[in-house]
Amino acid sequence: MPSTPRPLRKLGFLTIGLFDAADPARGHASTLEIIELGERLGFDSAWVRHRHLQYGISSPVAVLAAASQRTHRIELGTAVIPLGWENPLRLAEDLATVDILSGGRLNPGVSVGPPMHFEQVKEALYPDTADTEDFTYERVRRLLDLVRGTPATGFSGVEGFEVFSDVVQPHSPGLGGRLWYGGAGPGSARWAGEHAMNFLTSSVVKAGDPEGPQDFAEIQLSHIRAFRARHPDGDAARVSQGLVVIPTDSASPAQRARYEEYAAKRLPRTASPQGPARLLFAPDLVGTSDELAERLHAHAAFREIDEVAFALPFTFEHEDYVQILTDMATKLGPALGWRPAG
Repeated sequence: MPSTPRPLRKLGFLTIGLFDAADPARGHASTLEIIELGERLGFDSAWVRHRHLQYGISSPVAVLAAASQRTHRIELGTAVIPLGWENPLRLAEDLATVDILSGGRLNPGVSVGPPMHFEQVKEALYPDTADTEDFTYERVRRLLDLVRGTPATGFSGVEGFEVFSDVVQPHSPGLGGRLWYGGAGPGSARWAGEHAMNFLTSSVVKAGDPEGPQDFAEIQLSHIRAFRARHPDGDAARVSQGLVVIPTDSASPAQRARYEEYAAKRLPRTASPQGPARLLFAPDLVGTSDELAERLHAHAAFREIDEVAFALPFTFEHEDYVQILTDMATKLGPALGWRPAG
């Protein structure tokens, strides 16, 4: 088995936090229990997805605030908050508050672009400003500046009994260095690097030029290198990879069959770029930890990074996630050279 030039330093996982509309509390409780389990198993980070008007976590910052009070060490991330739904000033306040509550463990991941199904939601979301809202990288820049302490107003001081600050409060000094951009294309990679963010990659990339390379790993590798080429930290700039990885070491026969069926149903979309954006999907990886380690060590982009946040499949049961995370921490992580956090 070929060794990786960058031994795996940080092992994390990503969950979507699905719930039943008739009993949303159970789904949210399950997510928090999974994060607590992750800390006990020694994972370095736990990340939650963001879903609006769906049966998944719509308020990840609130969920991570709860998680911060039930854990002590594990880093807590969002992958990702779509900023088209957010006011950067209010979000900066919320992020800083949760970072303070967590003791500096928050890793906010964000992205830009119009909200999904914008034509259907714009009247509810921006009834007066839908046609003038800016969904470009400028929205990220505003958030970055506010989190990093750039004044939000020209006014500060005392007015009567009230004391006002010109920067977002609370201010969490380290948070500005823990902001991530979730990107699938070279433009996002370059922008994130130029603005000294960290870079989240996933199981989706933009294939771009039809005449260019169509191999997922090679495209993702090119994005990682484009990001680091423009980042002040160069090759030391942080990149996290988020493939769907499902170890089966302790899985029951029924679980293994279900996992393999899940991956098989999603495999056809990986054969060629999908839709007008030419999105290319990575195959879901299912197998024993030794098999998965061999496949990951052969993955060109994996060899370039030392952090991962493996994505948990969307529709599995709580006990499936317990088995998968346990095998990740006790079998797959060590096979990749990782050691659990104390």
